[in-house]
Amino acid sequence: QVQLVESGGGLVQAGGSLRLSCAASGSFFRFNAMGWHRQAPGKQRELVAVISSGGSTSYADTVKRRINIARDNAKNTVYLNKNSLKPDDSAVYYCRLIAPPDNYWGQGTQVTVSS
Repeated sequence: QVQLVESGGGLVQAGGSLRLSCAASGSFFRFNAMGWHRQAPGKQRELVAVISSGGSTSYADTVKRRINIARDNAKNTVYLNKNSLKPDDSAVYYCRLIAPPDNYWGQGTQVTVSS
C-alpha cells in the first residue's frame, strides 16, 4: 500500500520561497513518475509539475519560471521548490504517485501567500 505524506507548507510573504516535500512509502517509488498539483478554493485541482522516474521534468506554463521539481530516490521523496511566490499561489498542494492505471495522492499541505 502506497502512502504519501506532504510537508513544508505554511504562511509566506509574497516574493518569498518555499520547499515542499512528499515522502512515499513502498519500494517502487523509484519506478514511477511523481507529480505536484494544487487546488485553490473554488477552483479545480491543477497540475503544477511532473518528474519521471528518470528525472525528466515538465511544468505548467503559469509557474514554470518560478518552480523546480526534484526527486531523491534514496529517500523516496519528491520536492517542489517555489520562489517569487504570489498570492495566487495560495492553495492546497498535493503530490501524486503515477502508477497507471492507478494514482495515489497525499493528504495535501496548505500554502498561503500573503500580499
